[in-house]
Amino acid sequence: MLTNWNILFWEYDFLAPQWLWLLFIVPILLIVLFRNEKRKQGELKFSRNETIQEEINSSWVENFRKVLIVSYGFIAALLIIALARPFQWNSQENFEDNYKKGIDIIIAMDVSVSMLARDFEPNRMEASKKVAKEFINGRVGDRIGLVVYAGEAYTACPATLDYEILKEQLEKVNGENIEGGTAIGTGLGTAVSRLRNDSIPSKVIILLTDGSNNAGEIMPETAAELAKAKNVRVYTIGVGMNGEALSPVITPFGIRYEYAPVEIDEVTLTNIANTTGGKYFRATDEKGLKEIYKEIEKLEKSKLLNKQYKSEPPATPAAFMNWAFVLLLMTWFTNFFLFRTND
Repeated sequence: MLTNWNILFWEYDFLAPQWLWLLFIVPILLIVLFRNEKRKQGELKFSRNETIQEEINSSWVENFRKVLIVSYGFIAALLIIALARPFQWNSQENFEDNYKKGIDIIIAMDVSVSMLARDFEPNRMEASKKVAKEFINGRVGDRIGLVVYAGEAYTACPATLDYEILKEQLEKVNGENIEGGTAIGTGLGTAVSRLRNDSIPSKVIILLTDGSNNAGEIMPETAAELAKAKNVRVYTIGVGMNGEALSPVITPFGIRYEYAPVEIDEVTLTNIANTTGGKYFRATDEKGLKEIYKEIEKLEKSKLLNKQYKSEPPATPAAFMNWAFVLLLMTWFTNFFLFRTND
């Protein structure tokens, strides 16, 4: 047996997840076993009255046999999970080489003045930049670029493997010297144009905004169709808490802050994601934004696996089989030595 004993199934992906439907049989198995246990006749005969029999009876025996029955359910569940061929991406030696050849990512970030709202610490823009840098730090070998947009859009950094330059450009990003407004369609269209036209397995845009499209000549729906035509998946993120947030207001005397309702066009963002095979997320705080980036990474790994069958990682069901074997031995020995009967 191998030395892997981790059975935290939520940390695994599965190569044959259809087998997991068999887990619904486990409760039925337990019901049958418990009913059979109740029907069993006692193996010992007593000549004494019922009162004395009750005195020598021990409830721990009955409870312990219930534990043994439940253990059969665990054994069945572990074997079913093993049949689903579990694996962990971070344990695959060949994963990095295969994965790094197939990913192009463009981060399209809204830098309009509303991104200075203070429902994130210190504001939406700085929190978004911080989380994006953490995401970049976790990549290996992926080409990543940066497009920023407000009322217009420009490429802050073409897709590159030089993450230090990319992070330097990301740090410099702000809403100054760019036309006001929120041109989601223009930002998305610019991001699509920065991706390569070759047949790489995975091309991704992560589009982040805190508002709705109110500027630019390209409609978001048109840009989404363009992304779909180029086989680009778009993951859209709406940034902003629910309700009202302390938001910037431009006045003749500069920017002042007052509470205003958070208005994110979630319908349009959802439609963009659905059109391109991506997914829409809502981030109401920095922690949520971090989790969204992790979820996007996980989704992309799964999609890449489906497209690159030659790079399919080997299953690692050893931990589940190890525990199933140990539980089976313990249950068998307990039944044999404690509850066996003499014919």
